[in-house]
Amino acid sequence: MPELNEILEGCKRGERLAQRQLYDLYKGKLFSLCLRYADSREDAEDMLQEGFVQIFKDLHQFKMQGSLEGWMKKVVLHVALQYLRRQKRNVQTRELGIWDELNVAEEAEDLPFSEDMVKLVLHFVHKMPAGFRTVLNLYIMEGYTHEQIGEALGISAGTSKSQLSRAKAYLKKMLDRSLAG
Repeated sequence: MPELNEILEGCKRGERLAQRQLYDLYKGKLFSLCLRYADSREDAEDMLQEGFVQIFKDLHQFKMQGSLEGWMKKVVLHVALQYLRRQKRNVQTRELGIWDELNVAEEAEDLPFSEDMVKLVLHFVHKMPAGFRTVLNLYIMEGYTHEQIGEALGISAGTSKSQLSRAKAYLKKMLDRSLAG
């Protein structure tokens, strides 16, 4: 396997072998990112494919400063958000009014999490309405502020806060049901 710099230079020249090598190096991590935003495995695969097309197109913009993986994740995240917008799965703003707010971070500090619990949480996150899941991922996993989320999704910061609150409440409700039954 050639050195990463050689692979990147080959990608910039449009060499298919180099592109395949870069894809093979990063597909797992970037696919995991896509799965967090997609409604299905097929949607995640589409996001990943579009993401790599964009990466290869914009690779000349990467100046070898900072993390290549971080840059690639930003590109794929941007593509995933665009994909969601095109699929008309934007954040839903209708009132649900049945769940209480939950501050997961405060309660989670004292709880031991098993691998089964993590899988269960991820299962419920994937089952969330797309708007809830998108805001939750951007806020918790990507570290975006509500202002940044609003800008990325074309919603207000207040709507982002509301969606995050509802996402946490949804998650709590599903976990409570699962653990009680």
